[in-house]
Amino acid sequence: MFGYVQIRKPELKIKDYTVYHGFYCGLCERLRNRYGFIGRLTLTYDMTFMTIFLTSLYDSDNISEKKRCVVHPAKKQTVIYNKYTDYCADMNMLLSYYHCLDDKNDDGSVKGYVGAAIYDKAHRQVARVYRRQAACIKKSLKKLTRVEKNDNADILEAADCFGKLLAELFCYKKDYFEKQIRKFGYHLGRFVYIMDAFDDIREDIEKERFNPLKKEYLATDDKDCFNRRVYDMLLDEISEACAEFEKLPCVQYIDILRNILYAGVWNKFDKIVNGNEVK
Repeated sequence: MFGYVQIRKPELKIKDYTVYHGFYCGLCERLRNRYGFIGRLTLTYDMTFMTIFLTSLYDSDNISEKKRCVVHPAKKQTVIYNKYTDYCADMNMLLSYYHCLDDKNDDGSVKGYVGAAIYDKAHRQVARVYRRQAACIKKSLKKLTRVEKNDNADILEAADCFGKLLAELFCYKKDYFEKQIRKFGYHLGRFVYIMDAFDDIREDIEKERFNPLKKEYLATDDKDCFNRRVYDMLLDEISEACAEFEKLPCVQYIDILRNILYAGVWNKFDKIVNGNEVK
């Protein structure tokens, strides 16, 4: 359910892309330092966005270094990180563990069993420090599992579970900005869930898996109408998220954040509908 909150590279200035890539590499580096190779496997665009968002909101000082890695052995890459990078790395481990646990419980997949076992130690380590976030992830995914067992489940009811989960993760601390941050994370989470369901609809039908959009998709022969219906739902959620985002005092990296929220989040939709994913 991850990978949708990404940049639209052609519309991003070269200097901004360099900074974005630095944060991406920084998250990868901190995942490796804190959790080893298994940490790197959880690297996502979504958590890179959250790192830049929190860094911008709280105007954090960064550590910037030049390093080589397994992926880029020939040339040193700019690596940018700070305390929010570490926080997002920790949240990544929590999400990865519960994602694998969900796969294990849903269909007994080997990948789910292996992933849950691999990430269990890291999950317990993070959960002891971030009890609020860990409890919310567990509660939200448990409710989502119940909702998804109902073949007549409403897409927005299911999306609500993931919205509450992401709202909690974006709320790094309880402060003056908490209300706007939670609303922003909530609507962005709902957007991500709906996009994921839209992305998986054909595969889920083929493999007879749950998808809250399945009934509506099968009920119409006009797929353009179905696509417009999903687009409207997505637009409602991202519009609400952006409205809350603009209330926050994010100044540094604002062009990167707006590129993602106003363009990059639509990359996957464009690929599905037009067969042309812009990155």
